[in-house]
Amino acid sequence: MSSNHYIQAFVHIKNETVSLHGNTLLAAPKTDFSTFSKTAYKELGTKYPKFFKMDRLSKLAFLAADVLLKNDKDPQENTAIVLSNRASSLDTDMKHQNTIADAANYYPSPAVFVYTLPNICIGEISIKHKLFSENSFFIFDRFNANYLFDYAESLLKTKKASKVLCGWVEVDAGNYEAFLYLVSDTGAIKHTIKEITRLYKL
Repeated sequence: MSSNHYIQAFVHIKNETVSLHGNTLLAAPKTDFSTFSKTAYKELGTKYPKFFKMDRLSKLAFLAADVLLKNDKDPQENTAIVLSNRASSLDTDMKHQNTIADAANYYPSPAVFVYTLPNICIGEISIKHKLFSENSFFIFDRFNANYLFDYAESLLKTKKASKVLCGWVEVDAGNYEAFLYLVSDTGAIKHTIKEITRLYKL
């Protein structure tokens, strides 16, 4: 499938580092995700009080999306969100299971249970940035540039979205990684599977 669209912007979060277009915005000392996410929230100027109640997957997706969307000079409420990962919401599912297994708790925690679906992070992003378009969260064995490309192109060509926020957001045990990119009619990088793969590997 040919494309007349472009990768307008992209962001990486991994190894205690946040980068936009390959340029480092934040390099924090090596630490756990909880400490890193709080540091990133403060240093990146993120504004969303509910952030601190989120699970780790939602925090990661939210931080990455916030970097892209608040720097978008032409924001569109018709921006779709298409995210993916390998572990789904397993990180939170395990935490939820632990609250059930704890003999002191007769009922699981509702605050944890609400995040036991991976697409909840999309809702948090949509609320903050007032997005009203299509959204999906897919589970793959590995980063799938082909599928993300096809899905984004379909949304744009059928006018179901004016922009598409795509990418990979993974939290599994002590590991985390986010790669998000914004596809639109303008930009410096042609929207192709080859370019998506190249940027992911940066």
